[in-house]
Amino acid sequence: MFDGIYFEFPKILFVIFFFIACETLCKMKLPSLYFPHASQFMKSNITSSKLLFLLKWLGIVMLILALMSPVKDEPYELTPKKGHEIALILDASGSMETRGFDAADPAATRFDVVKKIVRDFIQKRKNDNIGLVVFGAYSFIASPLTYDEHILSRIVSQLQVGMAGKYTALYEALAQGVNLLKMTKAKSKVAILLTDGYSTPQVDKIPLDVAIDLAKKEGVKVYPIGIGSGAQDYNRAVLMKIAKETGGVAFGASNAQELQAVYKQINKLEKSEIKNETFTYLKYYYFYPLFIGLISLMLYIYLRNRRGSA
Repeated sequence: MFDGIYFEFPKILFVIFFFIACETLCKMKLPSLYFPHASQFMKSNITSSKLLFLLKWLGIVMLILALMSPVKDEPYELTPKKGHEIALILDASGSMETRGFDAADPAATRFDVVKKIVRDFIQKRKNDNIGLVVFGAYSFIASPLTYDEHILSRIVSQLQVGMAGKYTALYEALAQGVNLLKMTKAKSKVAILLTDGYSTPQVDKIPLDVAIDLAKKEGVKVYPIGIGSGAQDYNRAVLMKIAKETGGVAFGASNAQELQAVYKQINKLEKSEIKNETFTYLKYYYFYPLFIGLISLMLYIYLRNRRGSA
């Protein structure tokens, strides 16, 4: 238990010489001056007690050890996981408020259905490091990369249509998703880009080719998903180009059942090793000598007063 313990402040040990000097040089001499026989009384009742001597010095030594702060380096290693670094890029533009995407629940919007399916996808990818990008007229990172599927699912459930504007900055969102994965060291980086609309030139500040080149440079495989009724709702040619040049596959889904099947297919992606991380934290042991020291001094004071009053 105590192997590897060292002191944060070892120089405090020299304080003990102050107590030794005080014990030797600072003895009270006034009682013997005014009461010649008092020294014999004190000698027989207090100072001659080996128990009191032991308690006093045990307390002093233990308190000094506590001040020296005994600590131990405790390594903590995250369990290595096999999986992907995934950026989920979700369209939250105004068109996602369209209803009738799910025949089983006609009143649900496209975005309601997407959130439900994406949450189910997240729960199944327990070994993946997943982040979330939401876009409309602009894009933002709703969640950094995390292994905590519960927190990520809760964030997804709180997303709303139009929270990033009603237009579609599709290429900017792709670049944002790539940036989310940029600092990771995983061999497998995947971006799943879901949209139901065409890029809006007035708000999309990044050209398509620039976004694709960025993904290729960072080794991000993009899986674009277009939802809705084909060419009427999304640009299939653009999604296919993104997938082809980044090594991914483009999908289309005209209803909730097809979208669920798409995510199931993506769920079969190959696994890759994610490097584990090791951290070190300090475990403190000062409370052991502190406790012993305080108890020793309390016993010393109690017994000394008891003997002194006898």
